Amino acid sequence: MSRFNVKKVAVLGAGVMGAQIAAHLVNCKVPVILFDLAAKEGPKNGIALKAVENLKKLKPAPLGVAEDAALIEVANYDDDLKKLKGCDLIIEAIAERMDWKSDLYHKIAPFVAKNAILASNTSGLSITKLSEALPEALRPRFCGIHFFNPPRYMVLVELIATPTTKPEVLDQLEAFVTSALGKGVVRAKDTPNFVANRIGIAGMLTTMKEVEKFGLTFDVVDDLTGKRMGRASSGTFRTIDVVGLDTVGHVIKTLQDNLSTDTDPFYDSFGTPPVLAKLLELKNLGQKTGAGFYKKVGRDILRFDLEKDEYVPSGQKADEVYGRMLKKPAGERLKLLRNAEGPQGQFLWAILRNSFHYAAVHLANIAETARDVDLAMRWGFGMKQGPFELWQEAGWLDVAKMIQDDIDAGKALSKAPLPEWVFKGPVAEAGGVHTEKGSWNPTTGQFEPRRLLPVYERQLFPELLLGEGGPRPDTAGKTLLENDAIRVWTLDDEIVIATLKTKMRAISPEAGEGLAQAVEMAEADYQGLVIWPGDDPFSVGADLQAMLPGYVAGGAGLVDSMEKELQDMMLRLRYANVPVVSAIRGMALGGGCELAVYSSRRVAAMESYMGLVEVGVGLVPGAGGLAYIARRAAENAQASTDKDLLHFLTEGFTAAAMAKVGMSALDSRKLGYLLWSDVIVPNKDELLYVAINEAKAMFRAGYRPPMKRQFAVAGRDGKATIQGQLVNMRDGGFISQHDFYVSSLIANVVTGGDVDPGTLVDEEYLMTLERQAFTTLLGNPKTHERIMGMLSTGKPVRN
Repeated sequence: MSRFNVKKVAVLGAGVMGAQIAAHLVNCKVPVILFDLAAKEGPKNGIALKAVENLKKLKPAPLGVAEDAALIEVANYDDDLKKLKGCDLIIEAIAERMDWKSDLYHKIAPFVAKNAILASNTSGLSITKLSEALPEALRPRFCGIHFFNPPRYMVLVELIATPTTKPEVLDQLEAFVTSALGKGVVRAKDTPNFVANRIGIAGMLTTMKEVEKFGLTFDVVDDLTGKRMGRASSGTFRTIDVVGLDTVGHVIKTLQDNLSTDTDPFYDSFGTPPVLAKLLELKNLGQKTGAGFYKKVGRDILRFDLEKDEYVPSGQKADEVYGRMLKKPAGERLKLLRNAEGPQGQFLWAILRNSFHYAAVHLANIAETARDVDLAMRWGFGMKQGPFELWQEAGWLDVAKMIQDDIDAGKALSKAPLPEWVFKGPVAEAGGVHTEKGSWNPTTGQFEPRRLLPVYERQLFPELLLGEGGPRPDTAGKTLLENDAIRVWTLDDEIVIATLKTKMRAISPEAGEGLAQAVEMAEADYQGLVIWPGDDPFSVGADLQAMLPGYVAGGAGLVDSMEKELQDMMLRLRYANVPVVSAIRGMALGGGCELAVYSSRRVAAMESYMGLVEVGVGLVPGAGGLAYIARRAAENAQASTDKDLLHFLTEGFTAAAMAKVGMSALDSRKLGYLLWSDVIVPNKDELLYVAINEAKAMFRAGYRPPMKRQFAVAGRDGKATIQGQLVNMRDGGFISQHDFYVSSLIANVVTGGDVDPGTLVDEEYLMTLERQAFTTLLGNPKTHERIMGMLSTGKPVRN
């Protein structure tokens, strides 16, 4: 794959977006210089330095590990413009002012390297108009790049060309943003607010208009428009609070300033809603100021009431009848909502109808294909389905007729009819805009496949839309073994792939048995084994719901044998004669974390959250996790001039006893669950490709498993030291008595129990201690309370 070799990036503007873009570049190992104005007082780089320091405090964290903030080089426009000559990509991210951006371009143009790409991170300004401020020689290498906030977590990046942008420049940038930064790219036309914000902000505005019409409160609307609708859990108004009311207000103003009734038949709905105008006047900008549509006072969450001009108690929920409607199949769901008599049902149908109507009317103007709209709404607004996907699933022509009937009856927000292609021709005949051939392009009148750039060869199973053609992991390749718990398969007759099928990829006895069989198959006829989840999560650990009945039926003896089988499976992975590679994305918790650490190597997506969390259910790690901590401590001590084993053991013990979870792959490596030899992949859709190639490379390099050997433990002295610290925490009220008891058992295992310091033990010895602790706790009533609490609420119980 040919690539745009980005050795260094400059980000111009150390505001909220610029600083966080720089942070994400550092997460992905891309050297970056963050520019801003020279400070009038103090250090000349003071503005940029303050922005970098602030990155450590932001939530959600823009940095994988906070100390990586030191890797961001800072600069100012007065003294450091010559540094731009060493940058292959320059991302301008200053305030959304056309005049300010133009002035900056005049200033930097002489310092832009001959082959560098210059891109403006703007949420809606005309890229073509911005390009007019550049010298003609630079215009072919200029384009728009729109990251969504927060840049680390939001998948979507929109790329926008001008008439003078070279096609290969956009291809190069798309490849870099996709593979190096882990993003999903949509190419937008140079129209106000591009694709996602054009559809999404119009949707927010029309939602607020319908809220006024039906007299609903913000909390009820958020309850209706969150997870129940397959959208971001924050719903509508909490999302605006997170994004910032000033940001949303700016994007609205872009629509107001750059559109009219002639260019957008929905323009009359783009007035700033009175409640938004009032909150902006009060400077209540949402999460960043502590108050917006909602305000937290102590433990209470209040909502703003425009009529009373004050914050009032919130917490109202939607009528459950509509919750049940939203669980129905798409076609039945939309018909029920359209015919609903209550205001909540009528509201839901109205906002869905409006979104379908708006997307269809504007598709040709803002995007190349319907695919771009749906992916933009998935990646940029956290929707499970884009508007065209849901419409197609519900029955294309049936829904189209309902929308047009509402338009004709004057119930819609605009009198603009649905485009002719909705009812006639290929789309109507195919039953929607997404087909095996591709997605609908209304400009060419054809279904068009995805863009074929070399970077996408790394995505063996890209995220597909409903109705779209392409490979799917549940049916691809050749199946070697399959049951309700696991599918073992191969794509190329060289590497075996194991994919758990249980809920949340829990490791049931059947799943463990299937993994052991996968190792046997790989050793017999293949080059290696890759454990790949297919989707988030990697695995949330052992199946407690399967284990509890075993305890009731067979007591501690049966549970001990079940745990022994799980431990033996982990050792089977570690000592397999072919490389076993865990491809991790999302949560790898408890037994899922143990599955990963007992593999030969790990390939982890950037957003991987790893940890031994059994303490949360009153248990200890029982599938080798504590044995791993003790072994790694011994290995690290042996490789160091510092031979104090307890020094290397403390961090691992603390991570297990406090149920610490790495909040990124980088953080998981810091906790010791990933090693420096492991691979971190920015793009989750490249995970399987990289893992397969890692396994092949290891095999072809003559892979041999580690030799089984004994290692030293800290013994009773180490245990006594840890125990003393636990006593202080318990007596100081930092942990409960049951926490103390569980942590003491963990300390007993990782130090090797009642043995002399430096005693040599093997993994099986420590695993026996693990099982004893695990089965003891499983019979404890306090542990039962924690397990049942977690199974019923999904949240840990502290008792």
